Amino acid sequence: MSSGFRTYHEVDELRSDLPDQIAAGDERVSVRLASVARVIGVMSGKGGVGKSLVSALLATALAQRGDRVGLVDADLNGPSVPRLLGIEPEALAESPDGFAPPSSRAGVRVMSMAFLTEPDRALTWREPADAGFVWRGAQERGALREFLSDVAWGELDALLVDLPPGTQRLAELHALVPGLAGIVAVTIPSAASRDAVARSLDLARRRGLPILGLVENLSGVRCDACGALAPLHAGDAGAELAGRFRVPLLARLPFDAALGAAADEGRLEGWLAGGGGAADALRKVVDVLRAGPAAR
Repeated sequence: MSSGFRTYHEVDELRSDLPDQIAAGDERVSVRLASVARVIGVMSGKGGVGKSLVSALLATALAQRGDRVGLVDADLNGPSVPRLLGIEPEALAESPDGFAPPSSRAGVRVMSMAFLTEPDRALTWREPADAGFVWRGAQERGALREFLSDVAWGELDALLVDLPPGTQRLAELHALVPGLAGIVAVTIPSAASRDAVARSLDLARRRGLPILGLVENLSGVRCDACGALAPLHAGDAGAELAGRFRVPLLARLPFDAALGAAADEGRLEGWLAGGGGAADALRKVVDVLRAGPAAR
């Protein structure tokens, strides 16, 4: 990570004041987010379901509504948000108030590990050889803390956090932001995705987090001639999870080659502006996000 960040990889040994350092960091998060109306986590529980794409689309759609929006790319090992939003990796500008987050063409302010590592290089941490797993967990939570606390987000209507697969980062985000406004879960129709997302939803429910709803991605392929939706995956995970957890299924997004091209080119705002069934469905999800309770 950048030497300008206060990170756990710079701690050479466990120090007696480490709990005080962590408490001070948590306090910085609270102060920084005082100007953010709501923080919303986007999670999946399983990789490969298009969660980062959905996060980038929701952030862009919110910005197109006139909201002030930030997006934290919390997938430290596989950051993809800058590419999806057409933001070239560049050195972060520093100011007395913190690091200035680069913005997409739609005005989404972004923080990502992609801005701190060399292209095509794996993220590595300084860690003791015999305690790497323990230290990596602390370092990764430290990075998330700094993405929230050391970035000059300014006043935001919404800060979305694109969480990596699994449940650990959700628990860490909730610890850092006890007033999370809610969670959006992304799945694909398959049984494997259903089971993984169910575990994440169970954790969210156990922690008392509001589950704003589900987005089922890759729900099928729409026939150009007849308009029918042919399945891409066996299963009906979106509806099953919505029924099991009694939360709304906010949208079912079909495979869209034009969306894939727009994502590769970093031009999601153009795809959204073009309208169509999937774009209209995402705008309805945005209505839910905007209506959610403010988090302080």
